[in-house]
Amino acid sequence: MNRVQNFKLILWTIIGVGAAVAAARFIFGLGATTNLSDAVPWGLWIGFDVMSGVALAGGGFVITATVYIFKLDKYHGIVRPAVLTALLGYVAVAVGLLFDLGLPWNIWHMIIFWNPHSPLFEVGWCVMLYLTVLLLEFFPVPAAEFGWLSTIRNFLIKLRMPLVIAGIALSTLHQSSLGSLFLVMPFNVHPLWYSPIMPIMFFVSAIGLGLMMVSFESRFTSYLYRKEAETELLAKLGNAAKWIFLLYLLMRFGDLFLRGQIGHIFAGGWQVKMFWVEIAISAAIPLILLSIKRVRTTGAWQWVISIMAITGIVLNRINVGGMVHLNRGDTFYLPAWTEITITATVVAGAALVFLFMVERFNVWEVRPVDPKADPSTLPEFDYASQASLGRPLIAARTKYSLAFVFAAAFGFMLLSNQSLSSEGVIAASVEEARGGDTLWVDGDLDGYGVSFQHQMHIDKNGNETSCVQCHHMNLPLDENTGCYACHRDMYIPTDAFGHDWHSSPHGGNLSCFKCHQEDQHKNAETAQQCDHCHDNLYPAGATIKVDNYHAPGYVDALHELCIGCHVKLIEETGSPDIARCANCHNDQRDVVEAVDGTKENILIGNVALP
Repeated sequence: MNRVQNFKLILWTIIGVGAAVAAARFIFGLGATTNLSDAVPWGLWIGFDVMSGVALAGGGFVITATVYIFKLDKYHGIVRPAVLTALLGYVAVAVGLLFDLGLPWNIWHMIIFWNPHSPLFEVGWCVMLYLTVLLLEFFPVPAAEFGWLSTIRNFLIKLRMPLVIAGIALSTLHQSSLGSLFLVMPFNVHPLWYSPIMPIMFFVSAIGLGLMMVSFESRFTSYLYRKEAETELLAKLGNAAKWIFLLYLLMRFGDLFLRGQIGHIFAGGWQVKMFWVEIAISAAIPLILLSIKRVRTTGAWQWVISIMAITGIVLNRINVGGMVHLNRGDTFYLPAWTEITITATVVAGAALVFLFMVERFNVWEVRPVDPKADPSTLPEFDYASQASLGRPLIAARTKYSLAFVFAAAFGFMLLSNQSLSSEGVIAASVEEARGGDTLWVDGDLDGYGVSFQHQMHIDKNGNETSCVQCHHMNLPLDENTGCYACHRDMYIPTDAFGHDWHSSPHGGNLSCFKCHQEDQHKNAETAQQCDHCHDNLYPAGATIKVDNYHAPGYVDALHELCIGCHVKLIEETGSPDIARCANCHNDQRDVVEAVDGTKENILIGNVALP
């Protein structure tokens, strides 16, 4: 069982690094841990974790339909592994989506706030419902180990057929609806991929991918646990899959021909090359190999075919999800190492749960047994350290724990070498703006932001009063305090006062009665006003007016400040464009015109954009 333990050691190492990255993602946000931007809002986490993850879990509804609807009992032995794989696949999709959402704590909103006209709403509901169905379908397997759950188990077994039918219906809906998401992008998705029947092609390819995923899972776990491979059974799955791949190819090329887009397959460009690579490994080559009986009944070829088909169809989802969009060449996107780590962590976590279920419950007809884990055996020694780690089972858990801890420490070390906070960049931009030129506001570090002509606004609004219009709450002894000093989170309101800091010996070191009257309750209403102590603000005339001590998020603060002022200017100028988003959020590569009429480039990071 060294293969299993070594594989688990690798998985725990990946999860350790991923835990560090996950902490950074949820503390510092998307901008600090991804290469996503306004131009590329969907990256690896959507293209692979969500879109590909849903397709990879397609084996669940395919195998359950095969056994319980079409009554092909010869496939009964792979039903439970297929359902478990699908269940963990959809859990991985949900976890991956939490990482990708800018406000993951609002993921429950679709349950209450309905938008039935949105394909994404339908996908979200179907995934949520199908995940519930998969949980109910698989629950009898672990419940068999606990006698007190026998009543629930027996009830769910009686509901098996309705659950299978519900699962097939829900899978059909959301597998196809993933393709529906891109029907609204006829001028964005490349013509070789865009099609009115994209939902149908997504569904058909999910069936083929589901069969290949079941084949890969069976081959890999057979190798891992040294059990007899289900070669003959997988050959029959391959024989069925070849017809799915043939149908898929006919649909792809027939659609291009009927829509008059077939000429694109002979055009130049890297998207066309990507198309041929995708077609070759997702369907064409697997179809040819599966059509040869001696090939599809050979274990080594089953490895090759399943890996090839899985890679090709996953590439299709990533391509449609954004890689080959017509404007993708204008904005280069390469996933950050942190994005790749999170994806690997989600997959590793699902794999560990699968192995646990296989070893702990009757997922297979015969549960794998590790002779070395027998409690009656004597403790063995870890030869690397010559120190006893206890029984092999305990020793293995100790190694996994150490791998996780050291990997997490390594992950935090890597993160410490890169800037995770948005304050540094914003602060540097503020320093540059004090010279009277142009401020570049890029709060989430995604390379896209707003150019703010600082000196122009001063001249327009008047030197005497313009500062306090924006810098409404400067810190003591500071001129033009940056917005980020109080609005410390991109979206979440933060405490702008810091009561603990004021009363702490390491902070303001103020006594209670420095701010509160002795004969009154100590609360915000009875406290002294801030300017009672902060009376030396710059520039002259700056004031502190506190409605409450919660500063809104950075984005909300800037939007309210800028848009509010621009709305007032509409009455003066008569132009509604001045309050529209595009007035400030224009092309980041635009040349900024300074007050004196000269042209200057905006500096983003260390790159001066032309």
